[in-house]
Amino acid sequence: MNLSIILSKSSKTCAVPMHELSLIANLFEIMEQKAKEKEAKKITFVKLKVGALSGAVPDLLETAFDIYKKDTMASDAKLEIEIVPLTLKCEECGAVMKKDDLILNCDQCGSTKMETLAGTDLYLEKMELEVD
Repeated sequence: MNLSIILSKSSKTCAVPMHELSLIANLFEIMEQKAKEKEAKKITFVKLKVGALSGAVPDLLETAFDIYKKDTMASDAKLEIEIVPLTLKCEECGAVMKKDDLILNCDQCGSTKMETLAGTDLYLEKMELEVD
């Protein structure tokens, strides 16, 4: 997902950091394109998966979504956000672990050679549409 987008709806301004607002603006471009492809009248439900280390703040994404959806085909849409924990795999011993902190060494052997399996992405998991 390309996150470097210029917010084109200048009337959608608020006290939400530009990062989350531009993420939501990009999300709406994708959602509206997919909805038009399916000839949908409305977008009724959106589910995002937000990695714990994605750089996005879920509460701010919700606020930006609620502000941005006004006067769009998603004006009545509900947003669900699922937080994806940081999941790592040790390259030394093969242990897989979820981390709540930024101590990125293996819980089993102490190695710092870790592969990231999940928890750094933000993506659209599901979108429900109303069609004729």
